[in-house]
Amino acid sequence: MTFFKRSSILAVALATLSCTQVPPQSKAAKSEPLYAPNERSLAKHYEAPEWFRDAKLGIYFTWGPYTVAEKQNEWYPRWMHFRATESDWEGKKPGYHHDLHAWHEEKFGEGFAYHDMIDLFTAEHFDAEEWVDLFELAGARFAGPIAMHHDGYALWDSDVTPWNTSDTTPKVDVMGELYKELRKRGMKTVATFHHARHLQRYQGMSFQEATSRYGHLDSYHAFWNSHYPWDKDLATSSTDPKLRLLYGNLPEEQWLEEFWLGSLQEVIDNYQPDLIWFDTWLDLIPWEKRFEFAAYYLNAAHTWGKDVMITHKDTDMPETVSVEDFEQGRRNSLTVEPWLTDDTISLNSWSYVENLPVKTSSRVLHDFIDIVSKNGQLLLNLSPRYDGTIPDDQRKVLKDLGDWLRVNGEAIYETRPWLIYGEGPTRMKGDGHFAQATKYTEKDIRFTTRGDQVYAIALGTPKETLTIVALATNNSLQEEPITSVTSLNGDYVESWVQEHDGLKITLKKGAPTQLAYAFKIGQ
Repeated sequence: MTFFKRSSILAVALATLSCTQVPPQSKAAKSEPLYAPNERSLAKHYEAPEWFRDAKLGIYFTWGPYTVAEKQNEWYPRWMHFRATESDWEGKKPGYHHDLHAWHEEKFGEGFAYHDMIDLFTAEHFDAEEWVDLFELAGARFAGPIAMHHDGYALWDSDVTPWNTSDTTPKVDVMGELYKELRKRGMKTVATFHHARHLQRYQGMSFQEATSRYGHLDSYHAFWNSHYPWDKDLATSSTDPKLRLLYGNLPEEQWLEEFWLGSLQEVIDNYQPDLIWFDTWLDLIPWEKRFEFAAYYLNAAHTWGKDVMITHKDTDMPETVSVEDFEQGRRNSLTVEPWLTDDTISLNSWSYVENLPVKTSSRVLHDFIDIVSKNGQLLLNLSPRYDGTIPDDQRKVLKDLGDWLRVNGEAIYETRPWLIYGEGPTRMKGDGHFAQATKYTEKDIRFTTRGDQVYAIALGTPKETLTIVALATNNSLQEEPITSVTSLNGDYVESWVQEHDGLKITLKKGAPTQLAYAFKIGQ
């Protein structure tokens, strides 16, 4: 068996093991829905369609009225309402966020509520065609908005809530215009939902009662399972019919059916997204509602004749139904099951704030390559300003990412994992969510395969002879000798030799510097 045939067999095995369910059936006329709202029925759906595994890179953006303040982060609508003092906590420090209420009143005026901020969310520079041009330039193959963050504000033309981009100041159907442009380019669409925290679950409770109920004696966790804190003197407790829809002040059963599920069904019916992504806190939604959503979505997709998918965090959905997502993290080893990382281009806030620091292009690219080598995909978050402009430093990272992919994309798109994900001196710390930043070197190698072809990617430009131990002549990972080594960016390999201690590659003098070097290994 050749080195390349064995790689191909592993790729097939990985795919087979990861899809114990039957792939989606083609569109057919049936009197009964294909999927019932239970795990046994929903498991007939293959959770990770091939388009997702081939696409590798998606882009979304954290954008809403909270960006008007350009302060702290996307949780501004929560922290702006906190007014706790040191005395509330018997000497315990209240927390970093409790100066925000005073800052907010100084900035916008006393009594200026979050719903008043929506009038300032102008988005006058939002241009769906220009944004999608940028996503395509970056090499993304699926994209879309944060459909609804914890604040309950919709970035689509909604009849479920009047608090949406079509009916308020922007007067634009963000989701509709983006999807139109994405589909023109053959790109897939994603809608992300974070609204499981939107419900007021602490109605009538004091600050201290809410914190005690959650089991934490610190101010950060007060009203933790709701985005807006209950405050009888602020709009968050309003019984005005319109304001209740923004602040989640509804009876739970009504909210679950009409708002949480209703928002999802509206987006499914009117926009037909290819991927629906959920933030954490989905465990706050009863299982029957989660399954009702999934059945509704998958049955709708069956009638469309589309392969769609759902993602979840932690154990919020069964893995037989949904792909697991890791926030600002990833796996530290090769997995059988495909997965997704959602990460942001910035170093702290997901939404735009003043002087927002942005990651280097090399860090974004190296993390992305590491993700792909371990059977993952990346959904990268952008942080536009309230007026619809995307800052130049973020654009530069996207351009650098796209420039690299246009030259080396053969080693990324439509690939599958090799026998091992990689080798090298650097090891990431942790596994799963919120992985510690890892600084890779040109001696760190990642592998991918496309059919029988194997690629080795150095996470930097080799300054001296590069030794790849996994491709040594006496290594059990391969049996046939290597007959060619080429760099995807051009004829820049000066020499190579396969020896007992590794495949050794030397670049030509003057070879161009790249953020990462992808080598095609021939037989």
